[in-house]
Amino acid sequence: LEFHKSKGQHIFKNPLVVQSIVDKAGVKSTDVVLEVGPGTGNLTVKLLERAKKVIAVELDPRMVLELQRRVSGTPHSASLEILHADVMKVDLPYFDVCVANIPYAISSPLTFKLLAHRPAFRAAVIMYQHEFAMRLVAKAGEGLYSRLSVNTQLLSRVTHLIKVGKNNFRPPPKVDSSVVRIEPRKPPPPINLLEWDGLVRVCFGRKNKTLGAIFKQPSVLSALEKTYLLAKALDGGPGARADGTQGLAFLGLEAGPAKGIEAMDTAEDSDASDDESGDEMTDVAAGPGARQ
Repeated sequence: LEFHKSKGQHIFKNPLVVQSIVDKAGVKSTDVVLEVGPGTGNLTVKLLERAKKVIAVELDPRMVLELQRRVSGTPHSASLEILHADVMKVDLPYFDVCVANIPYAISSPLTFKLLAHRPAFRAAVIMYQHEFAMRLVAKAGEGLYSRLSVNTQLLSRVTHLIKVGKNNFRPPPKVDSSVVRIEPRKPPPPINLLEWDGLVRVCFGRKNKTLGAIFKQPSVLSALEKTYLLAKALDGGPGARADGTQGLAFLGLEAGPAKGIEAMDTAEDSDASDDESGDEMTDVAAGPGARQ
């Protein structure tokens, strides 16, 4: 089976890392596991040994066929459901735990899509580009602390688990990777998430200024005033709904907090370096039974 580097497919040749990911996911025998980017199934097989069910979302039809071939006739075949789809375009089913090995280019949108999922899952263990992972876990005062850090940590507890060097893959990508554990906060914070993200966007859009200086700028004050007056007119004027959703509908927020979370995805928090924007750490360990 040929892997296309141009599509970000790299052979994961270290089975010890595969086992570590499964262990750190904390999968229980009653769990439904969502796996994003199963590749040829080395991680999938390990998950099937522990979970009640694994739902694997895979876009590459060649990988789908290989995964089907690999589990066919095994005791775990009935426990595997394969969705041949783009994870960013499909409605995700119920799941308890997510394990994902993803293209760098969808790191941010997929993270917030998962955090928007209801009911909330217990934990996600995801492999990211190392620098992106460090942004997720960065604390205030650190150089990588960003809008991405603030929004992700508002909605979840984020823990860096292991760094995976590029030499664990064949052919090796140009950058290292890291595995991160994400646990959604339950219940989610009782705030208007789009309003919050707008505030954070203003703050981090001018990172070299103090907050006092930012909110003294005429352009910022004008924008805040216009937003306030618009919301007041929509939600307090004639015909306003008692629940205040008239203004929310106009602003595209009526769909609820989940849509607000997905909208927190940000382009300026780049998911990848220019050279590696499409890299996908495809789970193909060069161990017994692995296909080359």
